[in-house]
Amino acid sequence: MKILVIGGGGREHALAWKLAQSPKVQQVYVAPGNGGTALASNLQNVPITDVAALRDWALAEKIGLTVVGPEQPLAAGVVDDFRAHGLRIFGPTKAAAQLESSKAFSKAFMKRHGIPTAEYEAFTDAAAAHAYVEAKGAPIVVKADGLAAGKGVVVAATKDEAHAAIDDMLGGNSLGVTHNDGGARVVIEEFLQGEEASFIVMCDGKNVVAMATSQDHKRLKDGDEGPNTGGMGAYSPAPVVTPDVHARAMRDVILPTVRGMDKDGIPFTGFLYAGLMIGADGKPKTLEFNTRMGDPETQPIMMRLKSDLVDVMMAATSGKLDEVELQWDRRAALGVVIAAGGYPLNPKKGDVITGLPKPTDDVVVFHGGTAEQGDKTLTSGGRVLCVTALADSVKQAQSKAYDAARSIHFDGMQYRRDIGHRAVK
Repeated sequence: MKILVIGGGGREHALAWKLAQSPKVQQVYVAPGNGGTALASNLQNVPITDVAALRDWALAEKIGLTVVGPEQPLAAGVVDDFRAHGLRIFGPTKAAAQLESSKAFSKAFMKRHGIPTAEYEAFTDAAAAHAYVEAKGAPIVVKADGLAAGKGVVVAATKDEAHAAIDDMLGGNSLGVTHNDGGARVVIEEFLQGEEASFIVMCDGKNVVAMATSQDHKRLKDGDEGPNTGGMGAYSPAPVVTPDVHARAMRDVILPTVRGMDKDGIPFTGFLYAGLMIGADGKPKTLEFNTRMGDPETQPIMMRLKSDLVDVMMAATSGKLDEVELQWDRRAALGVVIAAGGYPLNPKKGDVITGLPKPTDDVVVFHGGTAEQGDKTLTSGGRVLCVTALADSVKQAQSKAYDAARSIHFDGMQYRRDIGHRAVK
């Protein structure tokens, strides 16, 4: 079988890496891919990003399964287009992808279906938004309503920070948000305290299978300081997701979401990612939904997955996820993101990367923002690499990942030294 993975980041490298391990696979293509997928002998890059051109290519190549990695093609309707032409594809439709592409849609959906989340209001008018912040005080959270590559959220410790975020999101747009219909809009919500966890499931419209638990680190610097990023590292499993929290997340968040989408006439297929805040009482509240696998959570999760991902995807695209039980490596996995200098606002590009270790059974460097140039690998994005290791404990996986990371070099590289600190404690 020929398989296509759409996307060019670390998440897509990890998905393609896992899919290529199936004995059922003849070839895995990655569109457009990156420097790491270009180097892999069992993967092949396809330099196409336009949805219609990619669909025509998939038809000509008789692609048996397409897996969508990032949010942009989902929001652009790639699943609708491929399905309309008889192609098997795993991901949500454009309408269902609004759970991620529109914070306002997502919050209204949660309110309508009684899914626990933070109190909020949505604004297109800056004066009204500023007045709301003055009335509510800080800390408070300001979110851009649109796609922002994981960076469209400001956790404002002061009212001044919140006011600045409102002005930028409704005016300056330094985060490069892709606005939805109706133009710039912000969602302002109460600040929730607790510990964050990434709760990711696969859906076929009605049935749900939970992925291994994971936790990522959103802040740029050690000790969870600095600006929010797309994610600076992740590990799996996440101790904060106890069996009780897992049961509550399924009962109170995931299943009501899947049923609610079905009831609203927008059945959800694909990866559903609930970013949860686990309060001191153990009750999860939903911070956000993503309609695809997380990055960098995918990298450690794929390292731990023992099941044949092709079998799982075929079941998911046939409405038969109720027949699937995923098998997981008992060991822990941890990934450290190495980012470009200037990330997240102004990442440097074009620097030569040296010292990349060869993949082994328990250490793999997944590429995100890289490009191949002759015999060199260059930086081409903000989150350049994710050094991922598998070991008997999170602490040992942490040690292995950092040992491998220390061999890598490029100008301006930056990474956190404390990925997994909560689990190691």
